[in-house]
Amino acid sequence: MSSKLTAKQQRFIDEYLIDLNATQAAIRAGYSPVAATVQGSRLLSYANIRAEIDKKMQVRKDETIADQNEVLQTLTRILRREEKENTVVVTKKHKSSYDSNGKKKIVDEETPEIVEIPAKLSDVNKAAELLGRRYALFTDNTRLDADVGVTIVDDIPESSKAD
Repeated sequence: MSSKLTAKQQRFIDEYLIDLNATQAAIRAGYSPVAATVQGSRLLSYANIRAEIDKKMQVRKDETIADQNEVLQTLTRILRREEKENTVVVTKKHKSSYDSNGKKKIVDEETPEIVEIPAKLSDVNKAAELLGRRYALFTDNTRLDADVGVTIVDDIPESSKAD
């Protein structure tokens, strides 16, 4: 399908996918700024250009959205505490020295450091819960099905019914 497109049309498609603005895409693709609005609208009305745009947008969507497998793998890594979080820890160092008068001078130096820590237990519990739900490990509903005949026995004497 892309073989039917000219180089300028292909450039328009690539530019259009940047900001979804047909007028600006037409200008950046090399069309006249005076007629860019009309030209952009006209190009979008062509079936082959529209199909190519839709195809490229679908590819982009498939690349950016996590699929089911990726979500399950991430939850499993969190559950196993393989996922790490970065946190900033400030370390303090005490330095002491003497000045020219012989007075002791103490300087506290704070240095921020980025430290990797394993996933929190609350995150691990949530991942376990979500995975358990996915694989139906926690079923609270107990369903009993049975074919049981129901017999209604009227064992109340006639004399007590009149009361």
